[in-house]
Amino acid sequence: MLASIGYDEQEEVLEVEFNHGGIYQYFHVPKEEYEDLMNADSIGSHFREAILGCYSDVQIKARRR
Repeated sequence: MLASIGYDEQEEVLEVEFNHGGIYQYFHVPKEEYEDLMNADSIGSHFREAILGCYSDVQIKARRR
């Protein structure tokens, strides 16, 4: 599901690249939430449960066709 994850601690922005090539940024994500995501047994499951739909986001790159 997720190809790569980046985090800007100062801005509290989580950037996620999906396997399909789309890239999204999620805003106002606390550092603790990022750490929980990175330490989760299943990053994909944790992302779906704790990030997706819980934080405002913007797509910065469309998915590959």
